[in-house]
Amino acid sequence: MGRLGFILRRLAKAILVVFAIVVLNFLLIRLTPGDPAMVIAGESGAADEKFLADLRHEFGLDRPLLVQLAVYVGHVAQGDLGFSYRQRQPVVSLIAERLPPTLLLTGTAMALALALGVTLGALAAMRAGSWSDSAITTSALIVFATPSFWIGLMAVLLFSVQLDWLPPYGMTSVGENLSGLALIADIAQHLLLPATTLGLFFVAIYARLTRSAMLEVADLDYIRTARAKGLTESRVTRKHILRNALLPVVSYAGLQAGYLVGGSVLIETVFAWPGIGRLAFEAVIGRDYTVLLGVFIVTSIMVISFNLLTDFIYTLVDPRIEPATS
Repeated sequence: MGRLGFILRRLAKAILVVFAIVVLNFLLIRLTPGDPAMVIAGESGAADEKFLADLRHEFGLDRPLLVQLAVYVGHVAQGDLGFSYRQRQPVVSLIAERLPPTLLLTGTAMALALALGVTLGALAAMRAGSWSDSAITTSALIVFATPSFWIGLMAVLLFSVQLDWLPPYGMTSVGENLSGLALIADIAQHLLLPATTLGLFFVAIYARLTRSAMLEVADLDYIRTARAKGLTESRVTRKHILRNALLPVVSYAGLQAGYLVGGSVLIETVFAWPGIGRLAFEAVIGRDYTVLLGVFIVTSIMVISFNLLTDFIYTLVDPRIEPATS
């Protein structure tokens, strides 16, 4: 019952957090300047008072704020995220269409960041004080300090414009009816630049985190005991130092996984990637409140879910942590 109780307590807290996020985001968006009815009316070429009143009534914008909030929370509780003012589609359908590309992009970026970051961090720790250690840590610091969108733009100029190796934007080639392996290869080509750009920032973080954690673990008593028993240095590094040094990396990666989903707006905009980050940007420009709220709710739920999963995995990775006391 310890692990089950741990999960149930975490789920109860997560539901309360989601409810608070829904209410807070709704109120904050309603307080921002701008009227979606005016935007729709301006695009349709009719902005008389009767047309504006009809639009506000159609979308419930003429009701008191607390009534709008109560209606919206009730719909969200039933899985209804509302209807898009501009695109005339249910918000759930729009997000369901845009979420898979975002998950593909962020999942690839996370896998790349973990694999490359942990590898570079381990190499730097194993050669602490050498020129390779200095090169890795300096490069990581430079990448960490450089804005991701600037790296993306420079990557497009180099690999797409100058060298013509990779496509500069989109998820698939326009005008080509591809299927099967050809479609997978085409998506992979379009994915390489945005995923690498998004993942580089986290490569720098994981490399520095892995290096510092390994150097800290290497000075502990049980590592000296393992060496005294005659274990080879590679086995000590792999089985004892790296394994225990990965605990903070796992914890941080779980927290950042949710951030990647909601924080890819700039990268998706630079590379015209059809994900929910770009959908949120389009909703901000068009004052499409329901779409923006829907994106906030979905990304918030994903962040919370990743945090829950990280907590659970952490108890499996480190048996010293008891779920019943978490």
